[in-house]
Amino acid sequence: MKSVDTIAKVRRASHVQMVVKRISRELHVSRNTVRNILRSDETAFGYERVRQPKARIDPWREQIDGFLSGNRVKPERERRTLIGIFCSSRRARPINSTGATRSSRLLNC
Repeated sequence: MKSVDTIAKVRRASHVQMVVKRISRELHVSRNTVRNILRSDETAFGYERVRQPKARIDPWREQIDGFLSGNRVKPERERRTLIGIFCSSRRARPINSTGATRSSRLLNC
């Protein structure tokens, strides 16, 4: 996202007959960005995501929340570690990817 100040500097530099390459060097902006600014009449450029992607942890979210809420009640020495929670979640859900089985084997889960 480019600020209004940067867009103004690019436009001023182009009115002084500076080349796109020189503008991009001096203002530390890519040449394509300089070209886009000069071609359009926009005063501010922005990007808004239409759809938020799901988090990778979503399939295990309820299970992990259960482990963590159970941990809060237990005394400190009986609480599960992060690796213990990971191993428990791996045992409870079928493993589909090779990366998951490899990491489970490394952790002796």
